[in-house]
Amino acid sequence: MTSKTAKLRTTTRSKRLVVFVVYPDIVLLDLVGPLQVFSHALDSKTKDKGYECAVVSVAGGLTKTNTVVSIPTLSVSDVSDRDIHTLVVVGGDGAIPGMHDPVLVEAVQELAEKAARVCSVCSGALILGAAGLLDGRRAVTHWDDCKMLAEEFPQVQVELDPIFIKDGDTWTSAGITAGIDMALAITSEDLGRQSALEIARSMVAQMVRSGGQSQYSPTLGRQLTDRAGRFEGLHSWVADNIASTLTVETLADQVGMSARNFARAYANTMGKTPAKAVEAMRIESAQDFLESTPKSLKEIAVACGFKDEDRMRRAFLRTLNVSPSEYRRNFQVR
Repeated sequence: MTSKTAKLRTTTRSKRLVVFVVYPDIVLLDLVGPLQVFSHALDSKTKDKGYECAVVSVAGGLTKTNTVVSIPTLSVSDVSDRDIHTLVVVGGDGAIPGMHDPVLVEAVQELAEKAARVCSVCSGALILGAAGLLDGRRAVTHWDDCKMLAEEFPQVQVELDPIFIKDGDTWTSAGITAGIDMALAITSEDLGRQSALEIARSMVAQMVRSGGQSQYSPTLGRQLTDRAGRFEGLHSWVADNIASTLTVETLADQVGMSARNFARAYANTMGKTPAKAVEAMRIESAQDFLESTPKSLKEIAVACGFKDEDRMRRAFLRTLNVSPSEYRRNFQVR
């Protein structure tokens, strides 16, 4: 057990201090979403408040957000002598100049030294990257900033898809509302799943999502990749025929190309082979069934073209790191 992990487990409720680091031009929801979760989290056994929260900036005072609302903050020095249970660096347009601000970066480094857990919301990962806190770790940020995170900090193992990632005592989350998902997952780890579910219910959130869920619509992702729309018609046809046997030859016929030329052109445009793309679309279809229907896993596997339950299970584990049954438990809307 690492010292930070031990600190997380032994910290008393009265010392569970969550510190949010902000700076000019943060995204307001990146702050208030997770702040709402931690502020209202209750220990499921004692019903005591689970956390104490503080919002800090380098100098303190009012900090401008990307809305008409400014946030009153403490200064970093106000919490510098306290043990921090969870440090959260918030995201926003100001993260880009922020990662080049040596005063802000040094302040985050110093706070991280005192923190048992370090987190970022959205582009806050850029500041963690600048502070060297993500080196050698898996991390995610808003999909629009993943390229920048990877280019600016090549020692970070950037992943595009997850809504949040936990790598040891470091957590990173994707854009905007993913910070709420991360905060709920942290609450579940600290206080128990029942506590997280009660908060999600009070916030009118339908479910507590795991980090394996995609941070953006796969359909949108395909459209962004295929900006010219070269294979848009093919993708619609695949979705309508997802239960069929979809070989490279079958797909190539749909676009009037030879199988060899099609496979090469598709991979060059979409960044993945036709077979991988079809599997991803089968998984998307299965997710819809698992979330919204009582169909059995066998029925869903057949309806989505996996042929059998075991093949669907292997595809889910390979892609989402959860089994179909676990996915249903987490995400089915009742």
